[in-house]
Amino acid sequence: MAEIRQSGTWGSALTTDEFTAIKSTGFEPVGQVLGAAVYNLGYTGRYACPAYGQGYGFGGVGGYGYGMPYQTSTAVSGTGAVGAYGPLVQTMYEARRAAISRMTAECRELGGHGVVGVRLTIGGFPAGGLEFKAIGTAVRAPGGVQLREPFTSDLSGQDFAKLIMAGWAPAGLVLGISIGARHDDWTTISQTRWGAGNAEVSGYTDLVNATRHDARHQLERDVARHGADGVVLQEMEMHVGEHECPMQEGRRDHVIEATIIGTAIAHFGRPRTTRPPLAIMSLDPQRRQAARVRLGP
Repeated sequence: MAEIRQSGTWGSALTTDEFTAIKSTGFEPVGQVLGAAVYNLGYTGRYACPAYGQGYGFGGVGGYGYGMPYQTSTAVSGTGAVGAYGPLVQTMYEARRAAISRMTAECRELGGHGVVGVRLTIGGFPAGGLEFKAIGTAVRAPGGVQLREPFTSDLSGQDFAKLIMAGWAPAGLVLGISIGARHDDWTTISQTRWGAGNAEVSGYTDLVNATRHDARHQLERDVARHGADGVVLQEMEMHVGEHECPMQEGRRDHVIEATIIGTAIAHFGRPRTTRPPLAIMSLDPQRRQAARVRLGP
């Protein structure tokens, strides 16, 4: 970072349009910044079935489904329920925040006020584990007061400019992560087997809704942690998988991972007003005459 500052040049991950949009708000780029962390994901907290403790007596109608529950509930990581993935989710938070913190430290060393256009990525590491990476462009407002903590934002340069012009400022990147799991009980199997017809699979619906709701709740907590007024979202992902139930041979559990990434924002002033349009009259006599004919004397 010291070498970059002494060189008198800067790099960025901005397009031309993003660069000009950021300059229009009084900010300027000071350099590309990066933060990374490699984690080995071992213990996930997944050592039981979401249906564990609900009973495995006779299920279904007329005794069908012996040895499996008739209906189970969804376990989400945010509640710390048995069979949920709480430790895995905490590690994913920790890894992402470590990468963001290291990126922010580089921004501070470059004298920046914040980072825009942040991209959070996860990829496999050749030696084992996963690499969590955060990369963006540090920006500053010349003459501005140094912030206690530089802001981070995944907004593009154009969206950042719109936000500033509207009287709002980014406070920081916020995350909402949740993993939900549900045992394929007798009801779910009955609703998904061939011949069930067009019907809602209530177990899967509950799994999706519970996991998404928990992710939104975690996002709201992160926004409050930044002291912001609200959040604008750039990315919402959901991945669905399944694996064999650890408590019952031959049965499956379905798992959903929901991730929400956005920028927490805070209101700081009135929207900036734009200049009124400037009327321009052509210097061509024929065009002026044609205009008078159309508009009248």
